[in-house]
Amino acid sequence: MIPESWRDALAPEFKKDYFKKLNDFLEEEWKKETIFPPKDEIFSALKYATFDSVKVFILGQDPYHGNGQAHGLCFSVRSGVKLPPSLRNIFKEMEADLGIPPSTDGCLEKWAKQGILLLNTVLTVRAHQANSHSKRGWETFTDAIIKMVNEKSTRVVFVLWGNPAQKKIPLIDQSKHTIISSAHPSPLSARRGFIGSCPFSKINKALTESGLAPIDWSLTQPQSQPELPLF
Repeated sequence: MIPESWRDALAPEFKKDYFKKLNDFLEEEWKKETIFPPKDEIFSALKYATFDSVKVFILGQDPYHGNGQAHGLCFSVRSGVKLPPSLRNIFKEMEADLGIPPSTDGCLEKWAKQGILLLNTVLTVRAHQANSHSKRGWETFTDAIIKMVNEKSTRVVFVLWGNPAQKKIPLIDQSKHTIISSAHPSPLSARRGFIGSCPFSKINKALTESGLAPIDWSLTQPQSQPELPLF
């Protein structure tokens, strides 16, 4: 299920003991539990953002655990699914930063196709049980991906929202890459530094300074709807 552009580089991980244990754990989980995202979407982040195309790396944590939400891209939900609070805050900050009206469509595939790796540190979750697949091996696997991206010769902008993501800073060569960090956009922490952090303009500034094309952050135009509270 690993997309071709990442497969050879990640092949050594598949032979390691932790990955075999992770695979055995998942096989048992699939037999008796509902697991999100579906099997064929676990590695969607790697499918849409090929290794060569990655220029922005937004690191999430745990997949959404509600029905029909997770589809393999961090912070993203399928089209037609109600926006989770963190994503609403992301869109609100994008409007304040860039003047782009909030989208009612939470699918971020358009971002991923522009070279944004939208990767969670844990790639699966049991339905309605947050963090149920943490500390099972996914973190080691996604650390390997961070290290791979860190070895790219071209500059990558790493976006680390919240303390768990910022713990990955030692894996990133800051003499070569750019780190943009702040509080997490969740309602519990957004006021402690995410709101007003202007990450989208900072990302584009870092890209253009490196001679790379900026991201077109616009998604679908919003439909008429009641105003949603920020928190």
